[in-house]
Amino acid sequence: MPRYTAHVRGEWLAVPCRDARLTVGWLGREAVRRYIKNKPDNGGFASVDDARFLVRRCKGLGLLDNEDPLEVALEDNEFVEVVIEGDAMSPDFIPSQPEGVYLYSKYREPEKYIALDGDSLTTEDLVSLGKGRYKIKLTPTAEKRVQKSREVIDRIVEEKTVVYGITTGFGKFARTVIPVSKLEELQFNLVRSHSSASCLPYVPEKGTVGASGDLAPLSHLALGLIGEGKMWSPKSGWADAKYVLAAHGLKPIVLKPKEGLALINGTQMITSLGCEAVERASAIARQADIVAALTLEVLKGTTKAFDTDIHAVRPHRGQVEVAFRFRSLLDSDHHPSEIAESHRFCDRVQDAYTLRCCPQVHGVVNDTIAFVKNIITTEINSATDNPMVFASRGETISGGNFHGEYPAKALDYLAIGVHELAAISERRIERLCNPSLSELPAFLVAEGGLNSGFMIAHCTAAALVSENKALCHPSSVDSLSTSAATEDHVSMGGWAARKALRVIEHVEQVLAIELLAACQGIEFLRPLKTTTPLEKVYDLVRSVVRPWIKDRFMAPDIEAAHRLLVEQKVWEVAAPYIEKYRMEHIPESRPVSPTAFSLELLHKKSTKIPEFEDL
Repeated sequence: MPRYTAHVRGEWLAVPCRDARLTVGWLGREAVRRYIKNKPDNGGFASVDDARFLVRRCKGLGLLDNEDPLEVALEDNEFVEVVIEGDAMSPDFIPSQPEGVYLYSKYREPEKYIALDGDSLTTEDLVSLGKGRYKIKLTPTAEKRVQKSREVIDRIVEEKTVVYGITTGFGKFARTVIPVSKLEELQFNLVRSHSSASCLPYVPEKGTVGASGDLAPLSHLALGLIGEGKMWSPKSGWADAKYVLAAHGLKPIVLKPKEGLALINGTQMITSLGCEAVERASAIARQADIVAALTLEVLKGTTKAFDTDIHAVRPHRGQVEVAFRFRSLLDSDHHPSEIAESHRFCDRVQDAYTLRCCPQVHGVVNDTIAFVKNIITTEINSATDNPMVFASRGETISGGNFHGEYPAKALDYLAIGVHELAAISERRIERLCNPSLSELPAFLVAEGGLNSGFMIAHCTAAALVSENKALCHPSSVDSLSTSAATEDHVSMGGWAARKALRVIEHVEQVLAIELLAACQGIEFLRPLKTTTPLEKVYDLVRSVVRPWIKDRFMAPDIEAAHRLLVEQKVWEVAAPYIEKYRMEHIPESRPVSPTAFSLELLHKKSTKIPEFEDL
């Protein structure tokens, strides 16, 4: 017998249907009838006939026709929202698709697994899990370790040993011993008070102070496992957890001693957001080199600042790599550039810092990301519970691994480091738009005055950079005592993680504007061409954004360029050329510059001045 789940003014109602040929309108009326029956005042209706309503799918919020047969309009066990006329939506209704996540509209149950062993999870793995590319399973060795820890806990309970969080209360109540008969309820209450087969619990982004771990958000995560709170799945959209679990043939789990505490007492929220931040930072940092190289070409800069000898005497790893990427994209022997040839014999000695110092500025960003990635990778392969169970010793030990200071400090540092990519990019945008610096039309548009071109795009970049300056203020320097002074120093790591992600998004958007501006600058240098890899980048951008002939609504173009960077399309286009240059060990081209001189000639000149010998 088909069954549907309907949401009416905050109530979730199971509606069985004996005949699938009944209509959507019947389902709506039956859901309203059951809603009225449950309310002492009939929900404000004299009868079900007084209710006027619309029916929407929870998955995608598609509006349904009341005359359509259920067997045509809905799948068995599908979830719907019944919207009473005059109500916008139920006040507590959560939209079907999590905001800002494009993945779920295309979601397919993954077939591949990632095996968790507690030691080898990477930030790339975790981000891939977040994108729904894998399922999770434990390795046999990890399962045995969990089982042995479980045996330690069971023995503690049997022997009535006093152990924090297992046979006692939490925080200020650590000295309160809980009767054995109440231990299971203790774990449920812990999750409730602090509060998957592709079933995702609703987790608020705010509310953690980062010690003891991420208690509030992780409690919401655990709440779904016990069948409470809100949960999302591809099949149901958002609904009460017990209905979502039932739709997938799952039952809420029963928490045994210690399990509730283990689920919530860690740094998983800080660290998972940190993984996304690190991966997005890595992606935008390497693409920033490509965008900046394109800008250098448009501004007719020199490649002399990327000479290997310069960076060999200050061999920071990130600096050396960025200089290499610039050479691989701009090397005039390997990738001839008509734009570069057009100004080879000009009298310009050196470029502005925003071009010349890219290896130094971009370089330290790369080194910052590597430092932070190491900390986050250690964190995702760590145990951050308290107390810790050591099965080999047959005991539990209270400690402080739940404290989020490591990821908090690292993510504050990440935000500060990555922000600089936007700061220097915004200055390059200014140079592109300013005709006295670029030798291009003002704001990169013909008929300036009639058209404003990139004037406001540059203002947008400046606004984002300014906002980042406030967001880069470290949150981990703050601490507020909580839990009646039991947790008297906290990391504020949740805010550090969220800020880092916001900073990185702003960096992506600023570089998207620079990418568009550089491509627009090339239009004024045609028919001259840049290097082959940079022409490929130009072609990629032009596949989604056409040149500016006159003013138009620019937001969709900025968003299109932003997507290219987020999806790493710019890197995918240029990376083969960078790696080919690396593998072939191509000799570095060193075109003659105005500052070049002959040591031999200098020596000859010095020997012809005898009066120097008398000095």
